[in-house]
Amino acid sequence: MTVQQIKQRFGIIGNTPVLNRALEVSAQVAPTDISVLVTGESGTGKEIIPQVIHQLSSRKHGQYIAVNCGAIPEGTIDSELFGHEKGSFTGASGSRLGYFEVADGGTIFLDEVAELPMQTQVRLLRVLETGEFMRVGASKVIKTNVRVVAATNENMIAAISSGKFREDLYYRLNTVPIQLPALKDRKEDIHLLFRKFAHDFAEKYRMPAIKLSEDAVQLIESYQWPGNIRQLKNLVEQLSVIETTRDINGLTLSNYIQTKSESTDLVLRKSKPDNDFSERELMYKFLFDMKKDLTELKKLVVDIISKGGEISLTDGQTAIVNRMYSDVESNPMSVARTLPESGNNIDIDDRGNFEVHQEVEESLSLEDREKELIKKALDKHRGKRKYAASELGISERTLYRKIKEYNLTDK
Repeated sequence: MTVQQIKQRFGIIGNTPVLNRALEVSAQVAPTDISVLVTGESGTGKEIIPQVIHQLSSRKHGQYIAVNCGAIPEGTIDSELFGHEKGSFTGASGSRLGYFEVADGGTIFLDEVAELPMQTQVRLLRVLETGEFMRVGASKVIKTNVRVVAATNENMIAAISSGKFREDLYYRLNTVPIQLPALKDRKEDIHLLFRKFAHDFAEKYRMPAIKLSEDAVQLIESYQWPGNIRQLKNLVEQLSVIETTRDINGLTLSNYIQTKSESTDLVLRKSKPDNDFSERELMYKFLFDMKKDLTELKKLVVDIISKGGEISLTDGQTAIVNRMYSDVESNPMSVARTLPESGNNIDIDDRGNFEVHQEVEESLSLEDREKELIKKALDKHRGKRKYAASELGISERTLYRKIKEYNLTDK
C-alpha cells in the first residue's frame, strides 16, 4: 500500500517529508512482529501509527488494545496488563484476564510507556523477550503472542540516565523507531489541517465551515503551536462555535492564540520547579549563596587591608556588602556578619567606609545555620508559616517539623 493510500484510508492530512517517511516505515514493518517505538511531542498524533501498523498486518483480525500507561495507578497497572488471581491483593474478589491475555494474536499499543513503574518494566521486558508472563499472585506461566507498539513524548535517553527507565527495555522496544514531527515543523500542512477540521466541525454542528483570510493564514503558519495538532483542532472548534462570522481574519484569530511572550511565560511556568524542596536542597541553596557572597567579600577585605583599613565602595561593592549585612527584613536568606576564613569583622559607616577588627569565632554548624534561617524567616513574616516556608523554599510541612525539632516558638 502506498503512502497516499494510507493517508486516504486513515484520514491523515499532510505532505511533509518526515510524515511521509513515518508512514512508509509503518507500512514496511507492519507485516513483521518487530516492536516499534513512536516518539514525538504531545499532540502530534502518535496514536495513528500503531493503528496503521495493526491494520496493515496479519493481526488485523485480532484484538487491538490501546493502553494509556500514564493514566493507570501504579498499584493496579500490573493487574491491568497481566491480570490477577483471586485473593492476590485486597479487593481481588475474582480472577481477571490482563490485556496481554485478551490481546493474544493481536496488537497492544502502550501510550506514554515512559510512565511505567520499574517493576512493570521488568514484567514487560520478559513478555517481549520470551512471550511469557504470570498473573499477579499466580505461579503459572502464561504464553502470549502479542505485537507491542509503544509511544512516548519524553526524552528516553534522559529517562534512562535518571534511572526512570530501563535501558534494556528501551532497546527492546526501540527495534524500529518512528519519529513524528511537531506541527511547527509542518508549516505547509497547517492550513490543510485547519480546513479539514473546519469541515469536520461544520458537519458536526450543522453550520457553514469557517475560512481564514490571507493574514490569518500567515499567522497560523508562523505560530509555534506548543500543543501541536491537538491545539489546532481545539482552536478550530472554538472558532466554529463562538464566532458568528465564517470569515476569520488575523485580528480575530489573534484573540484565540497566545502571543510569543505569553507562550514563553507558559513554558517558564511549566519548567519552574515546585517549592516543595527537601531539607538537603535547602542547605545546598544556603551554602551556595553563602559561598558566593563570602568569595566576593573576601576580595574586598584584601583591598581594605592593603589600603590601611579604609576604602570607599563602588555601587557594585556596596550591593554585595548590603546583601551580606542587610537587616533580615530585606533579605532573610542573608548570612551572618562574619568572615570565617578571613579572621576579620567589618563595620561600615554611612559613607561606605570600612573599619577592620578581629572577629569572635562563631559556630559553623549546619544545624545552627538552618535554625537561624528558619527563625529569621518566621520573624520576618510574623510567625506565618506559609510565607516563611515559601521564603525558605521548603514545604509548610517540612517547616512545621523543623520548628518542633529545633524547639522554635511558632508565633
